[in-house]
Amino acid sequence: MVFRQNYGLQRAERNRLKQAKKEAKDLERRDAALRRKSGQEGDLPIQANTPDAADADASDFSVEAVKQ
Repeated sequence: MVFRQNYGLQRAERNRLKQAKKEAKDLERRDAALRRKSGQEGDLPIQANTPDAADADASDFSVEAVKQ
């Protein structure tokens, strides 16, 4: 059985897709603006604050120095 085309439904789906694309683009532009304002240049990845082995030793030393 062949169904009748529902032009209103098709138009609503197109409008939903357009709106989602527009929102994604706006979000990307806002993120780029925030990166520029915060001083980060380009699309540099944000690095997590993971201590290196040398930093871990330094933090242990500072804790011992505080105890004394």
